[in-house]
Amino acid sequence: MKILSQSLKALFISANALFATAALAAEQLYIYNWTDYIPSDLVAQFTKETGIEVNYSTFESNEEMYSKLKLTTDKSGYDLVFPSSYYVAKMAKEGMLQPLDQSKLKNLHQIPENLLNKDFDPENKYSLPYVYGLTGIAVNVSVIDPESVKSWADLWKPQFKNKVLLTADAREIFHIALLLDGKSPNTKDPAEIKAAYERLTKLLPNVAAFNSDTPELPYIQGEVDLGMIWNGSAYMAAKENPDIKFVYPKEGAIFWMDNYSIPKHARNIEGAHKFIDFMLRPEHAKIIIERMGFSMPNKGAKALLKPEDVQNPLLFPPEEEVKKGIFQADVGDAVDIYERYWNLLKTN
Repeated sequence: MKILSQSLKALFISANALFATAALAAEQLYIYNWTDYIPSDLVAQFTKETGIEVNYSTFESNEEMYSKLKLTTDKSGYDLVFPSSYYVAKMAKEGMLQPLDQSKLKNLHQIPENLLNKDFDPENKYSLPYVYGLTGIAVNVSVIDPESVKSWADLWKPQFKNKVLLTADAREIFHIALLLDGKSPNTKDPAEIKAAYERLTKLLPNVAAFNSDTPELPYIQGEVDLGMIWNGSAYMAAKENPDIKFVYPKEGAIFWMDNYSIPKHARNIEGAHKFIDFMLRPEHAKIIIERMGFSMPNKGAKALLKPEDVQNPLLFPPEEEVKKGIFQADVGDAVDIYERYWNLLKTN
């Protein structure tokens, strides 16, 4: 009995060691994404289904994400990142991304064709759309007459001193000033970018905050009464406070798309494809739309949503507003000019 007991003990110790080793060797997936972009329970469900443990990190701007990836090596790279459209083009051009294997994505057909093959990635070689939307104006109508805010130019009105929120995104903010100057939001002309900067310095007395982390919160908490906001964030804000309304400015909103991309130094390429395919399921797109307020390009999701959500212009922007909106494009080396003036603006 003693010998048997010792044998069982040895077997138990070996089994524990085996399980411990297996746990340590669990497959890992490193994701780098915008804040509050995927519900944690969806991530947990992916792990439960696949056994792949997700290490989830967040960034607040494309510039932050880009700088971090520039410093990564073969041993420290992320497996999946979510750059905006113009950064897909920039990163692909600089060899920072690797091609997607679309044959591994059985749910690829869920993405509507009109959101594929855009100029920044013509054959979707390096990216696929995750969410899309428009940046417009939020107004707290209990404080501000909504009739007084119809244009981006209204943010400059003196009566809105210290009441305005801007996103912490250089290109979005310069987009507005360039649009008001009658210039292309994708200009590479240093003189035009400088003029936009000078226009923006006149807006600073009205600016209470820069926020691209959780831009709906300052509106909900009453810290600001109007300013820039993404349509999805406006949806979240209105759920908490119905007085917060979304305005499509007459000059056109900023049209943007955030995308799945696999970095050059990804360690788990197979796992990254599995995660993309998991997120492309209509039932998962439905969760993102309902819970986080983002417009997801997914054909099957609308059939799962409540009719009022399908008709909600915050969740699904009107076609005329989408057509009026302008995509941000890669501006090449001119991005350094934008960054220089952006840093000057923030320190004023």
